[in-house]
Amino acid sequence: MTASPEILLSEQGALGRITLNRPKALNALTLGMVRTMTETLRRWRDAEHIEAVLIDGAGERGLCAGGDIRALYDAAKAGDEEFTATFWAEEYRLNSALSRYPKPVVGLMDGITMGGGVGVTAHGSHRVVTERSKIGMPEVGIGFVPDVGGTYLLSRTPGELGTHMALTGAPVTGADAIVAGFADHHVDSSRLGELVEGLADGAVDQVLGDLSQRPPRAPLEAEREWIDAAYSADTVEEVLRRLRERPEEAAQKAAETIETKSPTSLKVTLRSLRTGFRSLEQALDQEFRVSMACILIGDLVEGVRATLVDKDRDPKWSPARLDEVDGALVEKFFEPRGAGELGLDG
Repeated sequence: MTASPEILLSEQGALGRITLNRPKALNALTLGMVRTMTETLRRWRDAEHIEAVLIDGAGERGLCAGGDIRALYDAAKAGDEEFTATFWAEEYRLNSALSRYPKPVVGLMDGITMGGGVGVTAHGSHRVVTERSKIGMPEVGIGFVPDVGGTYLLSRTPGELGTHMALTGAPVTGADAIVAGFADHHVDSSRLGELVEGLADGAVDQVLGDLSQRPPRAPLEAEREWIDAAYSADTVEEVLRRLRERPEEAAQKAAETIETKSPTSLKVTLRSLRTGFRSLEQALDQEFRVSMACILIGDLVEGVRATLVDKDRDPKWSPARLDEVDGALVEKFFEPRGAGELGLDG
């Protein structure tokens, strides 16, 4: 066992285990953690004795609450654009590398798994949820947009489930995550110890086949009718109008939730999901442009201030209303960055 303050690494038989180890911060990803994971995966890729990789989180609350947004906020306030660009570039390259890894990667999405936590698990080959899983992309609530390949995953869900998840930012259950294509296997949390022990033998498919169970009915399945009807609209304004006209209480609550989010982030998110990606890498390239714009011209700094810094929960979005966010502003988020492009696609 080797340890760093932020990542625990161990080799258990044929299994290489990466444990995110910032439980007091709900294992939020720092740049150092991203770099440690990247280097470790590179090393284990060529290690003959390692046949599979497991990614999990320390503590009882969950895998990972996302990226270290506070560090990005501090950098933005200091005018340090280089740090934010470096963080996202290296994180998104890690997301891509996980999707293309030549050995099985088991992502254990037990408990809270948000944003960056989705990015280091949902692109792997074997994605595991439990009855405790709470999985989501809540970025619009802090003036941001789903990233880490989230727009790729959300745009490929059945019907409009991804649009609902993205615009509300609400977490879903493990069963919902399987329906939405974010996960593959449902394992009871009481059997996670058995799972790790079994993976040490390298027989990933056999172990997951033995321990996986039929997931409970996904709550979102029962709501597909109104979700698909409302979120198929071409604009956020029309989505809200359709939601308000629905008789279902859940639709009304969704509309109320969306109305609290950054108007700019909502419109940029919907535009992102309608791109029609041909690959994860194309999505990551676009997300890099959008993420940097969220710092430079979007609401991310204000959203983090209201949520994590001053904690007044009263963000002053600019523009403050959906009808004030015009198409020209939205398109600025997608403008190429010239020499500053991520460049994963192609």
